[in-house]
Amino acid sequence: MISRIFTAILVTLIATLIIFSGCKKEDTIDTSPSIKLNFSSDTLIFDTVFSTIGSITAQIQVYNPSDNKVIISSIKLANGANSRYSINVDGESGTQFSDIEIRGNDSIFIFAKVTINPNDDASPFVVTDSILFETNGNHQDIDLVAWGQNARYILWDTDRPNLPRYKIVAGEGVDTTWTNELPIVVYGYAVVDSSGRLTIEAGTKIHFHNASGLWIYKGGSLKVMGTLEEPVYFQGDRLEDFYSDLPGQWDRIWINEGAIDNEINYAIIRNGFIGLQLETLQEYMGNQLFLSNTIIENMSGAGILTRYYFVSGNNCVIANCGQYALALTLGGVYDFRQITVGNYWSNGVRNSESVYLNNYFIDNQNQVVAYPFYANISNSIIYGNQKNELLIDDSVAEFLFTFDHCLIKTEIDVVQDTNFKSIIKNEDPLFVDYTVNNLQPDSLSPVIGAGSIEVANTVPLDINGINRTERPDLGAYQWTPTQEERRR
Repeated sequence: MISRIFTAILVTLIATLIIFSGCKKEDTIDTSPSIKLNFSSDTLIFDTVFSTIGSITAQIQVYNPSDNKVIISSIKLANGANSRYSINVDGESGTQFSDIEIRGNDSIFIFAKVTINPNDDASPFVVTDSILFETNGNHQDIDLVAWGQNARYILWDTDRPNLPRYKIVAGEGVDTTWTNELPIVVYGYAVVDSSGRLTIEAGTKIHFHNASGLWIYKGGSLKVMGTLEEPVYFQGDRLEDFYSDLPGQWDRIWINEGAIDNEINYAIIRNGFIGLQLETLQEYMGNQLFLSNTIIENMSGAGILTRYYFVSGNNCVIANCGQYALALTLGGVYDFRQITVGNYWSNGVRNSESVYLNNYFIDNQNQVVAYPFYANISNSIIYGNQKNELLIDDSVAEFLFTFDHCLIKTEIDVVQDTNFKSIIKNEDPLFVDYTVNNLQPDSLSPVIGAGSIEVANTVPLDINGINRTERPDLGAYQWTPTQEERRR
């Protein structure tokens, strides 16, 4: 009898322990402030080309990595009731949710929906929001991205260590053309692979997301075929007024060594980090770019940065750069005619000169490695809001350069230095309005008629198609009198 009672008590105790041990694991809540949720993606991209008013749903999975239960104190849309998005959390729809539980090593689904009219010109080009999470005081978010107007989108599909996320848009030996029917939106890097070729038609508008860009890899080729009437635009993907002149919204156009027929004509490159980075990665292969009638403005880093390249540039304007406007480094061959550099950076402190010429670097053994450097800059303007806007940094290799018929803001003795010919030193070029990057000369500008006719004859039309061969001005713009000035 006693043994039966003992056995019954023992069974009851074991059952109770099992019940309590199970409840303990299920009921224990992880309150650590270091807990972080895991997500199936950090960005939800609604990657449908919209052709009608659309309602599209995407999903994301939220994981609890802890062995114990977590309570998400808040899940909400950043824009709240004003959002174009709605979310469904654990079967309920809304814009804000509280005290959502996820069991240990379990997950929940969140569904997001966006309703937009892609044919509404008043709609933002890109419709963005975020889902915000707060767990034990720890904040995390997921970005939501959709297009508010019709566009062709290029989304990265490759993510490798030590490389930016990218998508190959022109593979080896493939010719690809971007047309102007729809704007092109790029997420990550659009890559032209070795021996691939990308042609961009006149009037095409290319919009880059944050940290995105265009990469012409070793042996690839780029032809940008803009015209005066229909330039090609490279800019960010936010088109609200606040972003119209905000630097640093995307990364760069990056061209490596390779094709000798790279060409950019009538392009407007604005609001990125580096406008053009022209760089030899391993070996010289021609490494050539013909650049003409192009405006580069509002770059948080450099306008043009080269490393041992060959560039021929005519009728180019570089304005408002956070570092160098034109940095020609590690040697190379450069011929710039009728260019205007006006660097009045106003988005912070600029410590570098606008134009930098360099032909060497110092390696890991503290040894100087130098390369030959040849440059001609003629009928041009180099000016800005620094005391000195030109830095010559040469080493032992051959270093030959000429500034011919230029206006330069500099501390160099241009009279005694034979590298400088017919220089206007430190005179204000009197741009029409440099605060909005209008670097055309005013009627009283000292650059009017100061150019070399021989140089002008090689670039007979200015960036606006005006003939300059009779009395050429310095820079990319030829001054013409207004109707009122003609009457005087």
